[in-house]
Amino acid sequence: MRLQTIGCVELNSVAVGIQVADAMIKAASVELVMAKTTCPGRYLIVIAGDTSAVTSSVESGCMIGSSMVVDRFIIPRVHHSVASALQGVPEANDMAALGVIEVYTCAGCILAADAAAKAANVQVLDIRFAAGLAGKAFVILSGDVSSVQAAVEAGVTGVGDSGPVLSHVVIPAPSQDLHKYIV
Repeated sequence: MRLQTIGCVELNSVAVGIQVADAMIKAASVELVMAKTTCPGRYLIVIAGDTSAVTSSVESGCMIGSSMVVDRFIIPRVHHSVASALQGVPEANDMAALGVIEVYTCAGCILAADAAAKAANVQVLDIRFAAGLAGKAFVILSGDVSSVQAAVEAGVTGVGDSGPVLSHVVIPAPSQDLHKYIV
């Protein structure tokens, strides 16, 4: 599947989240990319399709989810490395440097990853969602040091209202021992 526009709704209720996922799929011609529980008792839905269908689907989900909606977004022309990481197929490279952005919401994490990947020549290695992380999420980026620094800065800014950003770091020349646990 080649993702073009993605949309996301993150909710504070698993039951309402499942209801919203069903409504989003029925609201427009979209493909369900992800529908899963996250900590602490949240539900994350990511859909893909053309921009108008994704917009309609997300609006429908937010209307049905109402007060249970924690966060939401629509990203037209999502960066290919974000799409790969979401689908569990990260693009690997030499890892001259690592960047990590830790965010409070899963939706904010995806926004950070997309902004970072679009800002500099980096690869998104992993997008990790809130499982055992007390509701937090993080993205790991790799590339050369200056690219990772620029990407992390852009990613932090790209979170926008989906924040807060809890922390962010750039690690030049990460240990080879760490490498096997990152990829």
